[in-house]
Amino acid sequence: MVDKLNEFQPDYAVSPGEVLSVELELRGMTQQELARRTGITPKHIISIQKAKSAITPETAIKFERALGMPVGYWLNLEANYQEILARQSEEEQLERDLDWLKRIPINAMAKLNWIEKVRDKKGQLVEVLRFFGIANVSQWDDVWPSLNVAYRQNQTHKVFPEAVSAWLRQGELKAASIACAPYNKAKFREVLDEVRTLTTAKPANFAPAMQELCAMAGVAVVFVPCLPKTGVSGATRWLNKDKAIIQLSLRYKTDDHLWFTFFHEAGHILLHGKKELFLEGPNGLDQDKEHQANVFAEHELIPKKAFAKFITCRSFKKDSIAAFAKSMGIAPGIVVGQLQHKGLLDVRFCNDLKQRFKWAHE
Repeated sequence: MVDKLNEFQPDYAVSPGEVLSVELELRGMTQQELARRTGITPKHIISIQKAKSAITPETAIKFERALGMPVGYWLNLEANYQEILARQSEEEQLERDLDWLKRIPINAMAKLNWIEKVRDKKGQLVEVLRFFGIANVSQWDDVWPSLNVAYRQNQTHKVFPEAVSAWLRQGELKAASIACAPYNKAKFREVLDEVRTLTTAKPANFAPAMQELCAMAGVAVVFVPCLPKTGVSGATRWLNKDKAIIQLSLRYKTDDHLWFTFFHEAGHILLHGKKELFLEGPNGLDQDKEHQANVFAEHELIPKKAFAKFITCRSFKKDSIAAFAKSMGIAPGIVVGQLQHKGLLDVRFCNDLKQRFKWAHE
């Protein structure tokens, strides 16, 4: 946002009716005489003078002929008056909404270059509203809680819906730049098998490849850093009936969490409706559907029968885990993550088999 220098914006408004009253006084003309000359009723002229009625183009034409002052003059007076009133109303609204900014992670968003940091609080609020693509704070209540969102989040920390929506909004903006074919369920199901083979690759290779593959099936995959007060690992929602978003935060920065989250969100796309709202735990998420997405992710990454056979040994060493992962065509960290999650392997063991990620800005 660029500050405008030397631009005068008055904090008071002079109505066209006040100007009209002055012009009539200068001419010694009464309201009744102006009414006879223009065909406008005295009552309506008084209403204009008291700023209860606006000057329309038709009225401006009549004033031009009766008073000799151009149509544009009267219309400009009216337009400037209405603009000043609107700005005054907007300033009052911004003042009332300033507390809302406390729930927005301004510093983190500015550090990521999502928004510009502004010294003036009202200017900062305007910048945040532009980021969200809403006119004022009341529109946030209308737009964001109704989004078709399913996100996996940690319930042990306080979550700010406004911060979550900022993260989601950035994903939406990034997804808009990804050209996708119309959503095709069968194609997406097919694509997931190809994406699974990317789990052993490095981020520089797997990220663009999975984005390209999913885009062919109508799903935009975006990577967006997690914000404070969100606790979000991933989210899924539909921009429209033909385009879905899978948004990933790399919150835990290990391959087991990243890939499980991706396939979890893919499960929501394949198994659940396009208009549903998924919120986890105490926020009201449908636990049955969350469980379905978890099971889908588990079995997509490691086939159920193969995993059941592998865990019968009950002795998990690095070599055996790596060998099993290789036979499955997946990264060994994924196997470690599932063993740890099921309580079959101590969370302190075999973590060096996991691939760790970090953002470029870190």
